[in-house]
Order: sequence, then structure tokens, then C-alpha cells
Amino acid sequence: MSTFGYLCPLIFMCILVSSHAQLQPNFYAKSCPKAEKIILDYVQKHIPNAPSLPAALIRMHFHDCFLRGCDASVLLNFTSSTGNQTEKVGIPNLTLRGFSFIDNVKKVIEAECPGVVSCADIVALVARDSVMITGGPFWNVPTGRRDGRISNASETLSDIPAPTSNLSTLLTDFSKKGLDLKDLVLLSGAHTIGVSHCSSFSTRLYNFTGTFGTQDPSLDSEYAANLKAKKCKSINDNTTIVEMDPGSFRTFDLSYYKLLLKRRGLFQSDAALTTSTATKSYINQLVEGSLKEFYAEFAQSMEKMGRIEVKTGTAGEIRKHCAVVNS
Repeated sequence: MSTFGYLCPLIFMCILVSSHAQLQPNFYAKSCPKAEKIILDYVQKHIPNAPSLPAALIRMHFHDCFLRGCDASVLLNFTSSTGNQTEKVGIPNLTLRGFSFIDNVKKVIEAECPGVVSCADIVALVARDSVMITGGPFWNVPTGRRDGRISNASETLSDIPAPTSNLSTLLTDFSKKGLDLKDLVLLSGAHTIGVSHCSSFSTRLYNFTGTFGTQDPSLDSEYAANLKAKKCKSINDNTTIVEMDPGSFRTFDLSYYKLLLKRRGLFQSDAALTTSTATKSYINQLVEGSLKEFYAEFAQSMEKMGRIEVKTGTAGEIRKHCAVVNS
């Protein structure tokens, strides 16, 4: 982090160091030796029939880790046991997809090893495997996470970075999780296979200053005109889907960063990555480098993110069903 002059608070680094010591590769080698292969086989069988899911599953993993750590709390439904409206219905999570996919993987794993493999590990492994089998990067997923029992919709707005965030806010949000400027740029690269609803960015097209008809001047005018003419024809469009990396959104490559440099990032938070010398320099470094180098660095940041405030040992539980806490 010091390379980029943006130090995370010591308390969060201590949390991460503690978690590092408790997760381990192939945690289920004795308790459920076929677990990771079963998950990979399921992903290999079903993802080709749902090519948009890898982006949704990696987004789910990100949203889960940024709120209460990587503990599968994002999967919980409201019940009398949870006592609160859960993260699923928080505004940032209303467009999350892939819950049934995770539930189905859990059923297959439970048939092999009941009560052994956590939903949190399943989310992390499925995100990695679904990206990998589509030709994207591979990253290490040390396992041993346990599932959380608390999930509050009210916490989602304060912990999950918003698409309207500026760079200062993004850096603060990431720093709270022990992630740095480099991680911010790299993890944003997952947008290369992402899609979004118009409602997440339409104010940039129609109401940027609070006055209808104003447009974000940082957005390329030709790109904005095309979005308004062919995609988001109204500020009230809440259903239309837009590729974040047009023409290449199913290929995990560097074109997302190339679009940023052309002022064609879809979110304000995408555009924010080019507003500082440090972030723009790193984007240029990625674009000028090789895809292999990007994959290696992206992998490091994904593994780092997957360790955020994990529950291990006797913390949490191993849920029987991912959508509800154990009775």
C-alpha cells in the first residue's frame, strides 16, 4: 500500500493478519476431500448455459465480503431468527443475481458431506471457478470460512461502495477493508464482464447537477449520446441492461481500462479512477502490460479481498441451507 501513499488503518490490517493465519489451502482435504472438485464440476456443467452469471457471482462475492466480511451473510433471507430485513433487500443488493445457483451447489455438497462446507467458502469458490472456466483469471481461494448469523439491510448503504462514489470515498471504503489503491483499480477490472441497469448511472446522462437535462462532462459525449439513443432512453428506465464493456463484456480482458482512458466508464465510480495521477498511472501501466500480468495482479487482489474479516474456528456456523441460519 505504501507504494501508492495510502495507508490502511492498523486495526484493519491486524484483522487481516489474524484471518490469514486461519484460512488454508484445501481446508476440506480430510473432512470433505471431493468438495472443491464437486463445486468445479457443477460450475463447468452449468455456467456455459448462463454466460452472464460469472459477473453476477463475482459481484455477489464482492458485496458479501464488504459487509461483515466474507461470511455469506448476503445469502440470508428474512426470518424470525434473523430479526431484521437482511442484506438481500438492501438497495445495493437488489440487483444481485445467482442466489439459486449457490443454493444448488450447496445441495450437491450437502449430499456428499452434510454440515461440513460453509456457504461462505462456496460463494468464494464459485466466483473463482465461474470466471476461470470462461477463460478469465485463476486465483487461490484458501478455505475454512464459517457462515455469519447476522445480516442487516440497513448496513448495506454505508459499507458497499456506491456507483456514484468519487475517488476519495472509494479509497476510504476500500481502506476500511484493508484494501489499497492498487486493489481498488484491479478489483474494478471485474467490470470488464459486468452489466448494469440504467438506473445505476442515468443521472450522468440526464440530471447530473440536479437540473434535468444536464450531463456529466467527464463522460465522453459520443458515448453518452449513444446510451441515450439506444439504451437508456429515459431517466426513469429501471429495467434495461447495459454492458459495462461493450463488445467485450463476456471476455475478461483489459478493454475496460482502455475505455476508462477514453472517458467511457459507465459509473461515476469508474470515471473516478482516472481523476488522480496515481490511479491513472496504474491504469496506463495495466493497459501497456500483458493480459498475463493483469491476471496475476488481479488474482492477488481477489485473494486479499476473500480474506476480509473472515469467521473461522468456532466463530459463526456451517449453515445447512444458505438462505437461513441453523435453528
